Order: sequence, then C-alpha cells, then structure tokens
Amino acid sequence: MRIGLRGRILLFFVAIALGSIVALGMGLWFGYHRQGSPDMLNAFVQGAVAAGFGILALVAGVWFLFDTHLARPMEQLASALRVRTHADVAEDIDAAQARYLGDLAEAAASATATLSKSRNSLAETVARETARLASDKNKLEHLLSDVPPAVLLCTGRHHIVFYNSVAHRMLSGQKSPVCLGKNLFDYLNDGAIRQVHQRLLESALPGSIVEFVCNSPCGSKRLAGRMRLARDNGGDGAAYVMTLRDVTGEVEAYARRDVLLSEIFERVRPTVGALAARIGEDEDREGTLSLAAVKDEVEQLDAILGDLATRFEGCRADGWPMAPVDARELAASLQRLLASESIPLDVDASALAIRCNAFDIVSLLGHVAQRVGTGTDAADLRLTIRETGDAAEIRLGWRGRALTESELKLWLAEPMDGNPGGLSANAILAAHATALVHEGDEGTASVGVFLRPIQQLDAAPADTAFSVVYDFDLLSRAQSERMAESRLDDLAYVVFDTETTGLFPERGDEIVQIAAVRIVNGKRVPGETLDLLVNPGRSIPRASSAIHGVTDAMVADAISVQEAVERFHTFASGAVIVAHNAPFDMTFLWRREAELGIRFVNPILDTVLLSAAVFGLTETHTLDDLVIRLGVDLPASQRHTAMGDTLATAEVFLKLKQVLQARGIERLNEVLTEVKRYDRLLQDINQRPETAETG
Repeated sequence: MRIGLRGRILLFFVAIALGSIVALGMGLWFGYHRQGSPDMLNAFVQGAVAAGFGILALVAGVWFLFDTHLARPMEQLASALRVRTHADVAEDIDAAQARYLGDLAEAAASATATLSKSRNSLAETVARETARLASDKNKLEHLLSDVPPAVLLCTGRHHIVFYNSVAHRMLSGQKSPVCLGKNLFDYLNDGAIRQVHQRLLESALPGSIVEFVCNSPCGSKRLAGRMRLARDNGGDGAAYVMTLRDVTGEVEAYARRDVLLSEIFERVRPTVGALAARIGEDEDREGTLSLAAVKDEVEQLDAILGDLATRFEGCRADGWPMAPVDARELAASLQRLLASESIPLDVDASALAIRCNAFDIVSLLGHVAQRVGTGTDAADLRLTIRETGDAAEIRLGWRGRALTESELKLWLAEPMDGNPGGLSANAILAAHATALVHEGDEGTASVGVFLRPIQQLDAAPADTAFSVVYDFDLLSRAQSERMAESRLDDLAYVVFDTETTGLFPERGDEIVQIAAVRIVNGKRVPGETLDLLVNPGRSIPRASSAIHGVTDAMVADAISVQEAVERFHTFASGAVIVAHNAPFDMTFLWRREAELGIRFVNPILDTVLLSAAVFGLTETHTLDDLVIRLGVDLPASQRHTAMGDTLATAEVFLKLKQVLQARGIERLNEVLTEVKRYDRLLQDINQRPETAETG
C-alpha cells in the first residue's frame, strides 16, 4: 500500500524518537556498568524514563509543528497544483496557507498563473481558428436536426453514435429515451436489422444500400429503413448509417384500401351475378323481365355501392401527401399568407397534431379569408383550432354578415389560383374527406371544417427538439467485456441526485424528485437527462420543502415512486452510477427492487470518496466545498434542487476524474481500489449493506 507524504514524515519522526531512546538507553547502560555500583541502578532507570518521555514529547512536538506548517501545506499545495493543471481551475493559489514553505507557495502560484495565461492564450488562438468550423458545424447540425427521416449512425456492435431529433422523437418511449452509446436494440427489434447488416458486410459492393422494414419492440410502430456501411468509420469497418421512416399509418391505409377493394369484388360481384341470372331466368320463362325482381336487386346493389363509397371517402384522406402537422404552425402559416395580402388575422390554436396536407389546407383557408374580406366587408378575422371529440375543429370567424349558401358554393368551386382548370377548394375538401360549413348570427359569422385523425402534442425538451446528438469518437472506442477493466473514458456514467421528504427511508421517507444526466466519452451529453417530480404517497414536511422547494401541490399529479425508480433503472442501464453521498440516495432505490423485480447491478462512484482521494482526509468534502474548490459554476437558485445538484456533481466528477487520470489511475478497478482507502468516511457503496435487501 502506498504511504502518503504525511505518513512517511510521521514514520521518520517515529524513527528519530525510537533511535534517541535506544541511544539514551545504551548510554545509560554503558555508564551504569562503568560505575559498577548496584545502588545507582534505580537512579539510572528513573533518569532513563524521564529522559525517554522528554525525548518523546520533544519529538512529538516537533513533528506536530512540522506536520501542521510543512507536511499538510505541502499536500494541500500539491492538490491545488493538480486541479489547476488538470481540471481547468482558474482561481489563484492561496499562498497564506503555505507561508512556512518559503518561496515555494509563491513559486507555485506564479507557475499556475503563467500556465493559466498560456492556456487562455492558446484557447483564444484555437477559438479564432475554429470559429468558422464551429459556424459550419452549427449550420449542418440545424440542417440535419429535423430532416424528415430519422438518421442514426451505429457502431458495428449496434451502439448509437449519432441521432437527430426525429430519431429521438420516433424511437424514444416514456420510460426509455434514446441515449448516446446505448444499444440500438433497446428501441428496435433486432431481427431485420441484423440480417441487413450481415448482408452489407458480406456484399462485394462497399457502397451498397439495402432497404428493409422493422418494428418497434412492442410492435406499435412499423418502420421503413435504409442502411449502408459508414465510409468514414473511425476504424470500425462494420459501422453503419441508417435512416428510418414511420410507415405505420401508410401500411394501415393500404390495408384498409385492400379490404375495401376485396369487399368490392366479394359483395358486388355476387349481386351483379345474381341480377344477371335473374334476368336470364325471367327471359327464358316469360320472355319479359320482372321489374319488381330487378328493382330489388338494383336497390341492394345501390346500398352496397353507397356503403363502399362512404368508406372510400374515408380512405381518400389516408394517403400521401398527408402528414401530421402542428396546428399552431398551420395557424402561423395562414397568418403569414394573409399578412402578405395586408389582411390581419388573430389566431388561437391548441397543441394538436392534425393529419392533413398543410399547404392545401392553408391555401383553402386563405382563399376563403380573401373572399370574405373582399365580398362581405368583414373585420376582425380570427382563426381558432381546438379539439372537438375525435377531430380538430378549424373555424375562421369574423365580425360582419354571414355567408349565403350560393356564395360559399361559388367560392369553393372556383380555382384558387385563378387559372381555369386549377385546384378548387372542393377538391381539397374531398381529398380530406370533409366539408366546409358556415354559421352566422347577428353581427358575427364563421366557416368551419373538421379534420381527423388528431393527437395531442407533448412538450419536447428544449435542448433536443431541434438538434443532433453525436460523438464520433465512439466509433473507435475500445470495448471491454468487463466494466471494471475498462478505461474511465470508455465508460458511460449516469450522475443523479434525489430530493426526499426526509432523511430516514427506514421511517417511511420517500423520493419527491429525481434528476439524472448522462456522461459519455468523458463529456456530458446535452439533452440526455431525466428530471422527474415524484408523488411520495405522503405529505412533504414544510422543513423539507423549504430546502428543495418541492411542495405537495407540485407532486399531486406526478408519477409514483415505483414508476420513477423503474424509469431511472432503465435510464442508468449499462452505465456507472455517480452520486454525492451515494449511500443515502441509493437506499431509496434499493428498497424498491424486490417490489419492481429489478436490481441495480451498476458499479457506483461517490464524489465524496473521489474528493478524498484527490484532496486527502484533512479537507472537507461537501458538495458546496467542492463546487467552490473546483471552480464549478452553479447558480445559488439551483442549489438543493435535484437537477442543480446533479449538474454540479457531474462537473465535479469530471474534474476529479481528470486529476485521477493525471496520477495514472486510468481504469475503473483502479479507481475503486483507490477510494477504498477512504471508506472510513462512507461505507463502500459497491458492497451493499444487508438492510438494502429489505424494505
């Protein structure tokens, strides 16, 4: 076991004390034998004891002064140098704490100041040289973020290296968001993808593209994909690029049309055949046709055709180019169109997704609005889009007289672009299997249309709605079968924090908020976060709410503790868990394992123990102290919130990891061995206590 500086100095003074006592004893023994008088023995022994205690006191006093004013400041100075060299801490070294080290503290402060200036100068140079590249990169990211298909880049072992926002929305489930570095088959069935990938690897043409169809694990989505091997693959020759398009609606529409066509043959053909046979029988028997019999057959045929026609009208709105459109964007597009004609329009649109041809619907409403404005002297045009039953009601209202039936019929029949033979409003309405109806009373009027199907739009995270997430270094990252033997930067980490009703889970305290972020390839991944309010099933004490700000009203409609723990378990799968004072937070998770049928088998790192490994036991290791010591920017408003403390812990962890790597501690098992030296601060979180198995 490696002994630290202060330990070695202590051993040095112990050796001095023992050596002095031995020398004193030998001298007294030699003097006693020279004198040779038995009466002098007691005097010699008493003198030896008194001198021994004096030597011990003197050496202990000198050691204490040496340790306080020299050894301990040396360790503090070494830690300060490490974090300023390897963790990008910019604060000046406090020379006062090492004032007995002569010019050493001032020299160290001067060296770190020079290093900081050099680093800043280099950073400015690099920033100038990379500004253009960063601008081009941002433009490309915006272009790729919302292209129609989902785009993914995966390693040869099917781990995600790149995904755009469409892929995030398409593949993420409520309990399993898409995350960088995770296995693709957490989100898609693997059969078709593995087969296509193997075909590409065995293909003689390296640029081949293979199309396929696959399903989501629960079968709720049917996806059409295209795959090719990645050319610039970072050394992973099996890496591949894949695009996916959701064809669930198209497949269902084609299926409905196939059923309709089949029924046409199955239901109409027998009726027509029976009618033809009846006509032949009547002609053979009487030479004349029974009008009553023919009438019955024709009425039956007419009823069948009427039913099929109604169903066909419903199918006409199923096909291309229909697509889900945000009702708010639909309203904004109409507002811009009318603004170009100097026609003001107020809008009130709900957060709905409407399946329609957005361009045609905007053109239709714009055509009607222009006719209303010029033909009725209407004022105060207003567009309202709201959910009504299973449809979206789009209503264009105004202050003025109502339309007549003939006016509306004329406007809907005329070409909207003014060219003979152009697209009419009636054609658009027929394609959407709907109709435009008008209403009016004294002083106000409106026209409305109902479109279906619709769905409620969920709010998307601000940092992932229009973005691409990637780390191409993952293509060349080494893969180890055992996490303990992996390099620190080859591992994924989930840093988390909880807020609770109190400090005693064994007395019934529960989680009220849990937050987590992911770190992949040594960097925090933007957008890959978990931030959940949790209903603890009991009231939150006011004293606890005063600390973390979570109240009973905030969690009244929140998810249960069980669902929150289960979602965190999925989010953290395959990663190293990191927390500050991890035993406290993990206890709340462990006690739910048996109930949910899950188990947290992740390795766990505690930033308290990591801090002790970097700064030693003489320093304090609270999160507030580490934030200040390592120069982490954490606004006071975010302190003691789950996400605020999680972000602070993540930044602290990254800086501590850099310092440990600079000391040659490169692998997870080496870190775990190092922190065990300080387990007297906290229990070894990777050796689970017996109480964690119950509850």
